[in-house]
Amino acid sequence: MQGTPFISVEGPIGVGKTSLAKEIAQAFQFEILKEIVDENPFLGKFYKNINEWSFQTEMFFLCNRYKQLEDIQKGFLSYKKPVVADYHIMKNMIFAEQTLKDEQYKKYVQIFHILTADMPAPNIIIYLNASLDTLLKRIKMRGREIERNIDPHYLARLSDDYEKAMTAFEQNNPDVTILRYDGDEIDFVQNKQHLNRILSEVQESMLKRSM
Repeated sequence: MQGTPFISVEGPIGVGKTSLAKEIAQAFQFEILKEIVDENPFLGKFYKNINEWSFQTEMFFLCNRYKQLEDIQKGFLSYKKPVVADYHIMKNMIFAEQTLKDEQYKKYVQIFHILTADMPAPNIIIYLNASLDTLLKRIKMRGREIERNIDPHYLARLSDDYEKAMTAFEQNNPDVTILRYDGDEIDFVQNKQHLNRILSEVQESMLKRSM
């Protein structure tokens, strides 16, 4: 997939990943890959009792994301079709490290590395983050029943973990283009100029990578 754009949009819950991925797909006529969320039968229970349901929740997400990436490998990338996804598989490790018990985490890491060893990886990452107040406001606005019981402390820790993970990822993957945006300053849903700025910078990044 050398020159084929594979963009992932990442960031904590409620930051606007899917909304931005849809805008990019529409603007550039890319295939869109959306993570399965509502179909996870454990997620509602997870938000009510993280300790009890974390392993089942994370394993469901891992297996489904693996299947999606496997389909990309067999289909989209075989025909050099550009793809934009509203997640990066690395997010599994961010969530797992925060929620799983030690023994569960060790097993999970082994499975993660086996499944993702040969999977296609994005060459451009758009990283969105925002303050806890903004994340909570956006989660409330989208009104998903399954997210009503999200613990603000959990969300705050998750946001911090994303910052650390993205900083480490950027240092260890200099060949991947990373575009960062502050969700407190940029509202690409309500402000067309903000959206156009992001789309312009995405296009510029793709052109640079194609040279």
